[in-house]
Amino acid sequence: MNPLLRGTAAAALLLALNVKAQETTGTTTASPSATQACPTVLTPSYPAPVVARGWKAQLIATGLSRPRSIKFDTNGALLVLEAGKGLTHLTFTDDGGTCLSLQSNTSLITDGELNHGLELSEDGQTIYVSTQEYVDSYSYDVDAVSLENPTRLVANMTNPGTGHVSRTLLLSKKQPGLLLVSRGSATNIDPLAADESTGVSQVRAFNISSAADLERPYSYPTDGLLVGWGLRNSVGVAEHPVTGGVYSVENSADNVVRLSTDIHEDNPGEELNFHGFLDDASTLGANHGYPACFALWNTTRFPSLGDDLTVGSQFSLDNNATHNDTDCARRTTAPRLTFQAHTAPLDIKFSPSGDAAFISFHGSWNRAIPVGYKLSLVSFAADRGEPAEPPDSVTAARDVMTAPDVSACSAQGGRGAGCFRPVGLAFDAAGERLFLSSDATGEIWVVMRDGAGGGGGGGGDGGATGTDSGASTTSTGAAAGGLRYQGFRGEGWAVVLLTAIMMAAGGLVFVG
Repeated sequence: MNPLLRGTAAAALLLALNVKAQETTGTTTASPSATQACPTVLTPSYPAPVVARGWKAQLIATGLSRPRSIKFDTNGALLVLEAGKGLTHLTFTDDGGTCLSLQSNTSLITDGELNHGLELSEDGQTIYVSTQEYVDSYSYDVDAVSLENPTRLVANMTNPGTGHVSRTLLLSKKQPGLLLVSRGSATNIDPLAADESTGVSQVRAFNISSAADLERPYSYPTDGLLVGWGLRNSVGVAEHPVTGGVYSVENSADNVVRLSTDIHEDNPGEELNFHGFLDDASTLGANHGYPACFALWNTTRFPSLGDDLTVGSQFSLDNNATHNDTDCARRTTAPRLTFQAHTAPLDIKFSPSGDAAFISFHGSWNRAIPVGYKLSLVSFAADRGEPAEPPDSVTAARDVMTAPDVSACSAQGGRGAGCFRPVGLAFDAAGERLFLSSDATGEIWVVMRDGAGGGGGGGGDGGATGTDSGASTTSTGAAAGGLRYQGFRGEGWAVVLLTAIMMAAGGLVFVG
């Protein structure tokens, strides 16, 4: 064979092998991880989630009833709010890494009205829970695993016709004594949210430092500090550990039509909103647009796009003389980041250093091709407390743990148990292992970086591991509407090109 042709053929073979290798190591599922197998391994009843390279995950608890918010107490037990059931106390045998097995399951509260909200005081002695109507506190004996002295703190939160019922709770670490409570809308596009005085679609903060002295519970619509409004359903709320900036993740509207054109498949986007700082009231209280203005995600074939709209821009559904895009841009605050429509972010937790935010995307029900059903990571500049990516980024959320086949997640209108649907997130005391609940499957999972933590393995049939340090980035339905190729990096092409040149010149010889 001609030496040049022979060299070219060999280079092509090297390229094919490199591409194949990259394709098969991007994510992995259900494989032993590390040097030690877990003594107890649980197996999900559905195809196990896959994790990005450099991560490992393990199923550690099953049989729960719609587990939502989770929180670790000061003894390391996991508190789990089970929607429609109550509050449960779980302990685990910990063999290190992702090797944990359930040791005990104790009921702390039996209350079918509890549906999502859970928080724990910094000293670990007070538990806070919520229904759609109220927030209650209990004195908590962490050693006896018992509660007493129920106290009603906040009331008057039920929406007309019910609507969104989750009331997320967050205690500020930067401003001790302030309890943030989020409340969503009563309907898909709720006109009540346009009136600040209704308390609908808002995040408010209440001073509970002297809860025992309250003559009556706070009334949600009229009391407390307005943190943000115009927020359709901001289920996840978090405070940056370095700067104290408050963020929330918002579930945006369904079945949206703009200028008589159905745009609901890829618009509006879900939102990461920045609300300001609790120690500076002048930074708080912004209007984030809903129900008049929404965040743009996919610009492809978007009706009346114009020159000014890009990913994250606020747009009006009517875009007429009364309500229009210009007015939205002028009077409302755009999101700091925008995510794929209908992915349904339900929680956000910052890493202890503040260099990343982890977001659980519960998954879609209102889309022909399901999306979401995953845990993702958003990089932050820790010192500034801001996302590393610009507001118009479509790749800011990098997948850490995902359903292997989202088409299976659409069972029963997207609400079935065809795959895991992540909700609540909680770091352990060391800040290395992230625990997450899956309400549709009644499970608790743990995920961590491969090689981090104190020994132990992961994996087995119920676990997953990866082989590199980076999480994968996805941009389904992103602004350009095009494909994003993964699995072959720039340095790989450089090596192949150099190889081809050397082989053609006779500088590299294949034996055999």
